[in-house]
Amino acid sequence: MAAKKLLALAVLTLALAVPSSGSARGQGSVSTASALQAALVAKVNALRAAHGLATLRVVTSLRSAATFHSTEMAKAGYFGHNSANGTSFARRIASYYTLSGYHRWAVGENLLWGSPEVGAAQAMKLWLNSAPHRQNLLDPRWRDIGLSAVHATSAPGVYGNAAATIVTADFGVRSK
Repeated sequence: MAAKKLLALAVLTLALAVPSSGSARGQGSVSTASALQAALVAKVNALRAAHGLATLRVVTSLRSAATFHSTEMAKAGYFGHNSANGTSFARRIASYYTLSGYHRWAVGENLLWGSPEVGAAQAMKLWLNSAPHRQNLLDPRWRDIGLSAVHATSAPGVYGNAAATIVTADFGVRSK
């Protein structure tokens, strides 16, 4: 179905949808889409290298923040940068990718959701066609990335109880 193939993108810092307090929890399962994760990190780094930028290293703490967010969106049925409880993406990421002990700290985030068949090439094309997402991908400040792609068999809320793939890419830099 053509509508299922459409992908939704979030604006860099604007939550598109926040669940109401009565949002239903999905009954389907949520699993990691490891191949998509790896392919997207490789494509991000290839893009950055082609533009003369430093490639990004995968950092476990950023990946944990991204995994938490992708999974929460899948289970709670919303799509946006803020957490389900309204916490900003920067505050959420900071609880994983700590500011403590660092002089300089900054983070950014790209989101995407689509049909289970969404691939890395399609995701990158969509991000590159969106000015805020492209800016994040090519931001020379970033040194680290944590990327999570999850597949939900039946996601509630904005996903219409359909199968969906949800991607969170968290970008960061810290220096002492």
